[in-house]
Amino acid sequence: MVCMGNICRSPMAAAVLANRTSEWNSPKIIVGSSGTGAWHIGQGPHPTSKKVWEKAGYSYIHTARQFQSSDFHAFDLILVMDSSNFRNVIKLADSSESVKKVFYLRSFDTSLSTIDPASEQFYELEVPDPYNQTIEAYEATLLMIERAVDGLLQELSNR
Repeated sequence: MVCMGNICRSPMAAAVLANRTSEWNSPKIIVGSSGTGAWHIGQGPHPTSKKVWEKAGYSYIHTARQFQSSDFHAFDLILVMDSSNFRNVIKLADSSESVKKVFYLRSFDTSLSTIDPASEQFYELEVPDPYNQTIEAYEATLLMIERAVDGLLQELSNR
């Protein structure tokens, strides 16, 4: 999971995915998150983000880190939150195989699955950054993430 600073959206998404797959063995899901920026390296999650995911019943320990080109070799899927993160991650790809691993997280939301990320509608696949907004913005972000993770898990179950 990749967002900008790795303190709001991507750790929230990692919390959801890690909790929902904690008992999966096939495929075994190992979840990580990072940011394309370096502002918060070593910090914990944004307090409101953590509060919202914990209120929803998710438990997750997080320390912010920056996305590295080596992540393409460590992970099978790179799920980004918005177009800025998409572009920043793609710039670090060392091969066409690496590029094929990058998806908008919300492209797995079944209600958005017909949207082509390369089309003019790409913005509908973005998870807006709730950084320092109201708790309601963080809750809306969590709902978007949960719907996308539901679709991702459905996709993985069908493989």
